[in-house]
Amino acid sequence: MSTRGVVYVHSSPSAVCPHVEWAISGTLGTRVDLKWTAQPAAPGQLRAECTWSAPAGTGAKLASGLKAWPMLRFEVTEEPSTGVDGERFCYVPGLGLWRGRTSANGDIVVGEDQLRTLVATCRAAEQLAHRLDELLASSWDEALEPFRHAGDGAPVTWLHRVG
Repeated sequence: MSTRGVVYVHSSPSAVCPHVEWAISGTLGTRVDLKWTAQPAAPGQLRAECTWSAPAGTGAKLASGLKAWPMLRFEVTEEPSTGVDGERFCYVPGLGLWRGRTSANGDIVVGEDQLRTLVATCRAAEQLAHRLDELLASSWDEALEPFRHAGDGAPVTWLHRVG
């Protein structure tokens, strides 16, 4: 079952860029040569993005490979496919990796069991609000938003998994 997604490397030191390309190449099974551009939100850092096509579950493998470099800021998305929810992964230094399911239009999906656990364990409205913010990646979105806007109009590399 094939799906598509996007890797957004929002910021990377130039010395790490070849390692990022190597990690993506290893996961997709094809040589990756990203178009790196300056990241205005972090002077001295570079950014790149690529669209990929590969089997369902590839988004998790890409995120796992990229989190080996804790100085990166990145997002990986995977579109829903038959019988498989979409996913979004966000990594921010200091916050770590966040993973969530997504709907067909890209909204974060919070499952019934997650909501039941919140209701059963949260004793105060403030605690409930904090846990909902975590489930919805609010801190990650806040940290990444300046990097997303700084990348508007940047070139995109299109990739397809071999075999």
